[in-house]
Amino acid sequence: MDARRLLLFRDIARAGSLSAAARELGWTQPAVSQQLARLEREVGAPLLVRSSRGVTPTELGRTLLARADTIAGELHMAVEEAAAATQLRTGRVRLVAYPTAAATLVPGALRRLHDAAPGVRVTMSEAEPPEAAAAVRAGDADLAVVFAYDAPLVDGDLVWHAVAVEEVALVLPLDHPAGPSPALADLAEETWVGGCPRCRQHLVEVCERAGFSPRLEHATDDYVAVQNLVAAGLGVSALPAAALTAYRHPDVVVADAPDLGRRHVGVVHRPGADQVPATRALLDRLADVTPAR
Repeated sequence: MDARRLLLFRDIARAGSLSAAARELGWTQPAVSQQLARLEREVGAPLLVRSSRGVTPTELGRTLLARADTIAGELHMAVEEAAAATQLRTGRVRLVAYPTAAATLVPGALRRLHDAAPGVRVTMSEAEPPEAAAAVRAGDADLAVVFAYDAPLVDGDLVWHAVAVEEVALVLPLDHPAGPSPALADLAEETWVGGCPRCRQHLVEVCERAGFSPRLEHATDDYVAVQNLVAAGLGVSALPAAALTAYRHPDVVVADAPDLGRRHVGVVHRPGADQVPATRALLDRLADVTPAR
């Protein structure tokens, strides 16, 4: 099987149609179609189902796509290792981080890396942990900054490096009658402002352990919006320490709440990616900014 055709098949499946893939690659559509046909002859079965809405991978196609993602990731690591071996002092690292980390953890790490190795180029995009980890698996990112509640993320196909453990705190309006240090159960009748899907799930779980189900009437993964809603008296919320470091509304009270647990922050990558010098350098600086505790 020709690996180049397999990667081309990956491009077609991601683009959703042969014409879209041809535009992205700068090829003609007949050339793309011809290469796909050769790959299908090599494997002896169709890889895509064509329709008026584009193309959909067959069952065999989905299996090969997973292999193609692995090949794409390995090729990127090979390029970076070759650059290091020839002492080019260059490199490229593709980083994905959830929004709070992008605002607090990542900038300092990128500054330190730039000062130490200005020839290394880092591109960053934002994504929540499931999407960030998926980008690493698909070979579209080298490192992903992710989080998990109450225990470090355990995922057999990715390597986890601990970065920080942060407390989760209650966020209340200034004049809230429960006072500055309420128990979680004291807020059973409150309206709650929830965060991202994982944060909302965690909130529901800890509240149920405290004996009630939170009434979630607002949801946003924007920690500024969460605090604005709380400051306006529209509910109470829970936020991790990093979100409160990035932004602190003057009209909210932050109260310790051990029942809310802790959030583990870490970086995940494919096995072997930390052997690429540029990737290793960024990984080290992410761990240096906020050491795990």
